[in-house]
Order: sequence, then structure tokens, then C-alpha cells
Amino acid sequence: MRRGARLALAALAACVVLAGCGIAATLFALERAGVMPRALAPYIEKRSSGHNAVITGAGRLASDVLLTLDRGAPARAGLDGLRLGAQPQAAGAPGPAAGLVRDVAALRAAMAAAAPGATITLAPGTYRIVNRSLEAGRPGAAGAPVVVRAAQPGTVTLLSHVTIAIRVSAPHWRFENLAIDGACRRHDDCEHAFQVTGAASHFAAVNNLVQGFNAHFKINGAGGRFPDHGLIEANTLSNPAPRATRRPVTPIDLVAASDWTVRGNVIRDFVKLQGNRVSYGAFAKGGGSGNVFERNLVWCEQTLAGQPGQRVGLSLGGGGTGARFCRDGRCVTEQERGVLRANLIVGCSDVGIYLNSASDSRIEDNTLIDTAGIDVRYATSSARLDGNLVDGPIRSRDAGLLHLGDNRDAGLWRSYVGWHPVRALFAAPGEGDFRWKDEAPGRTQPRRDGVDLCGVARATVGVYGAFDDFGACRRR
Repeated sequence: MRRGARLALAALAACVVLAGCGIAATLFALERAGVMPRALAPYIEKRSSGHNAVITGAGRLASDVLLTLDRGAPARAGLDGLRLGAQPQAAGAPGPAAGLVRDVAALRAAMAAAAPGATITLAPGTYRIVNRSLEAGRPGAAGAPVVVRAAQPGTVTLLSHVTIAIRVSAPHWRFENLAIDGACRRHDDCEHAFQVTGAASHFAAVNNLVQGFNAHFKINGAGGRFPDHGLIEANTLSNPAPRATRRPVTPIDLVAASDWTVRGNVIRDFVKLQGNRVSYGAFAKGGGSGNVFERNLVWCEQTLAGQPGQRVGLSLGGGGTGARFCRDGRCVTEQERGVLRANLIVGCSDVGIYLNSASDSRIEDNTLIDTAGIDVRYATSSARLDGNLVDGPIRSRDAGLLHLGDNRDAGLWRSYVGWHPVRALFAAPGEGDFRWKDEAPGRTQPRRDGVDLCGVARATVGVYGAFDDFGACRRR
């Protein structure tokens, strides 16, 4: 637990013992410490465990009360019918045929022989990847990528029994309309659906349903080359169960690459059970620049609520990078000129947005519900925040530099008394109903041109957050 949490716990204990500081002073101390109830609760329960029954029971009760005040009762939300994530209609269109493949051997052969512009279409069925990864090692070309696809979503499933299902090491490959499932007995044995590495620039993954991996997409440099200019769009990334691993759990784990766009995805249920128990929905780190995360729905605990550990929604900088993995060999900053825009981030046991040594960042028009807010950390972080709707605080830590525009957030202390004015704007957010309960929260300043979470053009004077009307995110 960081020092702030220990200070908060000390303040709370002192007020109880001395009975003289009062509720207001207690809340003030907690606000200064910068610790949300969702972080303090497990700390109290851990420190009170192993004592006599009275102390243990009191610690458990205090933890339950804090979590209930901060997060409310757990609710299972339905996300069917959204115009976000993988869709029932096919993405892309067939190009020059490289043949219809019907088994893994034929798929391997087609990928090994692929020429620029080829389309490799998989016949409906289930394909088991065993013994070794599928390799995408022959380059496509600008305007003529190699495409691996199902003609219709829901007809092709790749079952991976290997550490990396598909390794991409050459530029201009595109994968679309596939279901890819990690089928390993041990979670350590299903690390990645895709590893995009080295020379694999201009990669694209569109309209895929991917589950059962520690890091569904792993992007990293190799041999002094970096897979820049990638696209991850309209995919649904999830895990059906918590990951029993000490290895990183982050559905989109982007290290040292630049100019990626991550757009229109659903990223949910990424719980890490072992090791430090810290996981992220997606991050970009390792000294890259110009990476954009926009119009994504990140739900940290959609069906896997109540698990131990910390889940963070989106991050520029993540938990930091070892020097040998950094693009510049030292990571003077983890990220430069990153953008987080029009994302809906929900149900995280830690912050919804975390900036770690991320300079010249733009955090615009995001909606955060049931998270610990936004943290901008360290003097090497600088961020311009505008148009965000945050159910929680926006905070600078360790000298992070904030340039605050027109945002709406909620003070940390409100979570200790169960008062959530931003959360209360929505009909039933815990159940996935993000319609406005009454009037939408209108902005006080004009916004930029742009498109919201649902793909609708923003009004000149609109509302705070990722969308004007969540109903537009539903398929009709």
C-alpha cells in the first residue's frame, strides 16, 4: 500500500481513538491523503486479519462498509446489442483469393506463401493451433495487405493451445471476423492471441472476438525495429475467468511502438490473481509516441466483480518499462503525445485513467464511472484534460502537471459518505444502462469538432463525457 493509504488509515484510526477530530476533519485528512475507500478497504481487512475474532470481524465490517459506500452493490451488466466491439456484420471485403483453407496445415501453408494483396479465407469450422504459433512472416504492401479472415463473424474459431497463437513479424497484415480462444489448461501457457513484433508495421485487427489470454495483443520492438502504425478496431477482448498467473495481464499491451490507433473496442474482465494482482485494460509505454485510444468501452469487472487486486482502465505509461525494452534505451518518458478520447471506462478497483511519465498527453471527453478517477503522476507527466465526466477525482501525484479545461468530476471525500453526484446522472450504470436519468450535463464551454463513443458527430455545445446520447450506441 502506498504511503498515502497508510496516512489515511492512521488518520481514520486516530479520529476513532481520540474522538475529537470530527467527521469533517476525518474527511479532510482522507482527501489530503488521496486514498479512495476502494483502496483503503482491502488494506484494513488485511491488517486486521490474523488477530482475535473481534478485531478480524471489525476489520471485515469496516472493509465491507467502505466498499459499499464507494462502489455500491455489485451488478451484472449486459452488453449485448452495442455498436461497440465485435459486430455480427462482416468487416472488410474479400480481395484476390489465396484459396479457401479448411484446416490448420492449409492455413500455415497459405500464410507462408502469401503475396501482397492476398486474402486467405477460412472455411467455417474450428481450427486447433497446437505445437507452434501461426507465423505471419511475409510482407504485404501499402494498400495491399495480406488478409486472414472469416467471411462471416461467428463461423470460424481458432483454438490456441500454444503460448502465442499468431506471431506477426512482417508489415501489412490484417485479421478480421475471427474468434480466437485460449484453450490452455494453465493460464501461463496462453499468453497472447497476437504478438506483433519488430518489422510488423501497419498491422490491423478488426472485428474479432478474442478471449482467454493474459495479453490478447502484445506489441513490442525486436532487433532495433518497431511495429508502428497499427490498428486495433471493433474487437471484443475478454477473459471468462480470472487469470491464474504472475505474468502481466493486459488485453492490449503496447510497448515501444508509435502511432497506433485503438478504437471502438470492448475490453472487459481482465483480473490477475497472482503476483502483484495489478492489471490494465490497455496501455502504451516504453518510449513510444502518438498512440491514440478512442471510443472504447473498458469495463474492468463486468462479470468478474469482487476479486482481489487492482484493475486500471487505460494508461499511458502503465507500470513503467525496463530500459532494455525502451525505444530509446532508457525511457526518458514512457509516452509522448498520447491521446485518450471519448472512452467509457467502468467498474475498476483502481483508477480509470493512469498517466505515468507521459508527456504532452491529451485526455478528452472521457466518461469514468465507478473508478478511482484520473491520476497524472510524476514530473515527467503533463496532460491537458478537457470535457471529461469523472465519477471520482482528477488528481496530480508526485508533481504531475495538469492543464485543466472544462471538466466535471467529484471530490474524493464524497465516496466516503456514499454521495456520487456524477454516477447519479445515469439511469442504472451498474447494469449497463447509461441513459441520462434526467437532463444531460451540459458543458459550459464549446467543444471541438469530433465523433463520440457511439460514432455520432458531437454538437458544438454538447455534454461532458464520451457521448451525448448512449442510445445511439445500441444497434437498431
